[in-house]
Amino acid sequence: MADDVRGDMTLDEYEFPTSRLRRRIEDPERTPLVLIACGSFSPITFLHLRMFEMAADYARFNTQFEVVGAYLSCVGDAYKKTGLVKAEHRINMCTLAVQQSSWISVDPWEALHSEYLETAKVLDHFDHEINEVIGGVETPVGKKKCRIALLAGADLIQTMSTPGVWADKDIDYILRNFGAFIVERTGTDIDEALSTLQAWKDNIWVIQQLVQNDISSTKIRLFRRRDMSIRYLVPEQVVNYIEMHNLYDEDGAASTNSDKGKEKKAGESSGVASSSKG
Repeated sequence: MADDVRGDMTLDEYEFPTSRLRRRIEDPERTPLVLIACGSFSPITFLHLRMFEMAADYARFNTQFEVVGAYLSCVGDAYKKTGLVKAEHRINMCTLAVQQSSWISVDPWEALHSEYLETAKVLDHFDHEINEVIGGVETPVGKKKCRIALLAGADLIQTMSTPGVWADKDIDYILRNFGAFIVERTGTDIDEALSTLQAWKDNIWVIQQLVQNDISSTKIRLFRRRDMSIRYLVPEQVVNYIEMHNLYDEDGAASTNSDKGKEKKAGESSGVASSSKG
């Protein structure tokens, strides 16, 4: 049974979604892995979903991890960004997008907060719920804690290597305690970005994008403003939701950010960069 995740729920109603989290692995040599994609998802696209599949393949063939689950975590309304529609809509669109998935869930916890939450705090939340509350997953040799890892596009690593964008303590905390699976993207020099992050190289896994895909939430919003079709760029249920609620018809429509020029200050952790922040 799918978890009851709704955009209009409150923190008082919130329960951590677990129905798609696998509770057992059969290979005692492998470490269970849960992938977390934090972002705006305004709106979610097929590339966001495809990144999970690429990461699962990479983990299976190139690491000793075994994926047991994955989560989409939308930023809350306090994250000021042009084109960011209300969290209620973004939670609903993500929930519609993963309806057919057996292993990707939507966790509304971050988005339900009225204050901005740094990515490190969000990852701590998943670690607590999965490894402390649930206790990890079963294996033939007993329970194992899950590795919680961030999933993002290569532009995340690029922003991490750019002075003043992330707080140094956040970079260290995230990459040292969790690590990141990074999907390569056209136009991003991943080698240059990684050169300044060598201290955490063992916790950064770079995934080659074998089928090039440059769909972005920014382009979807642009198409909507120009009254162009977005079908086959986002899931059909999401297309219908966007049209039903007249989202993205013009820049700032249904947006949480009436002050379009207001962005987060340098030095504040901005979470996942544009490929996920959307």
